Amino acid sequence: MQSDRTAELRSLLERRILILDGAMGTMIQTYKLSEAQFRGERFKDWPHDLRGNNDLLSLTQPQIIDGIHRQYLEAGADIVETNTFNANAPSMADYGMEALVYELNFAPAQLAARRPDA
Repeated sequence: MQSDRTAELRSLLERRILILDGAMGTMIQTYKLSEAQFRGERFKDWPHDLRGNNDLLSLTQPQIIDGIHRQYLEAGADIVETNTFNANAPSMADYGMEALVYELNFAPAQLAARRPDA
């Protein structure tokens, strides 16, 4: 049984080409975020450097990720991807954050899903 969203997506694909968003990492780089901004309040005392952990921004700076989604949708994207490029245990091991992998995938999915009609 297909979900309503799957059926809608199939219907749209039968009628036209759909546009995906662009590079999340490149857009994040334009913000020139500091170590403190990557950490946010929750991870201010984390024992590893966190600058460059773009996946973490879905937790510490969700307004930035939401804004990037909005920019892509306003530019004509039909679909936005989640901010989860490195949200896996091997990549998060560099930051000592392997235990957060579920949250680092769930939160970005929530951010991306809440903008379907923007």
